[in-house]
Amino acid sequence: MGHDHDHHHAHSSADAEIRAKALESLLIEKGLISTDVIDEIVRQYEEDIGPMNGARVVARAWSDPSYKKWLLEDGTAAIADMGYSGKEGAKMVVLENSPSTHNVVVCTLCSCYPWPVLGLPPNWYKSYAYRSRVVREPRKVLSEFGLELDESVEVRVWDSNSEIRYLVLPERPEGTDGLSADELTKLVSRDSMIGVAKL
Repeated sequence: MGHDHDHHHAHSSADAEIRAKALESLLIEKGLISTDVIDEIVRQYEEDIGPMNGARVVARAWSDPSYKKWLLEDGTAAIADMGYSGKEGAKMVVLENSPSTHNVVVCTLCSCYPWPVLGLPPNWYKSYAYRSRVVREPRKVLSEFGLELDESVEVRVWDSNSEIRYLVLPERPEGTDGLSADELTKLVSRDSMIGVAKL
């Protein structure tokens, strides 16, 4: 696990968050937008719109063995081939879950997150509780998300930083062999690509 975080990145993220809050407050004060509308937009980018990019990557890997091989060897290039790239995903590493290995991603010092494939990070990902506990007691944290893993499964925790972001390639669910890429995409959740859920 790497801890080479760019503290300038952390400060610029904090500055951007302060500016966003100020703009949000001004828009609400002027009556141009409501907190409910903002909450819904954020929810869509956290849970639907953003993670759909990653879901398309996963679905293609499940249905195209050569793409899957490329994705695991050079996640950055394979993901960029689908049109998803940017500063928050400049160096992408894809981790494959299997019946014997389960990967989970965290950023222990701030909240480095692969925005191009997962959209906005959920609040729990940025929380101190998740960032500190998932490294020390991953099975317990995963069970709090509703994910119980057999003791025979090795749990690997990967620490994102300003240089490298991780995406989990979940196991393909059984009985999905006849599904199209679009149908497979709909099965993939944001949480499964972070590693706190299985499909």
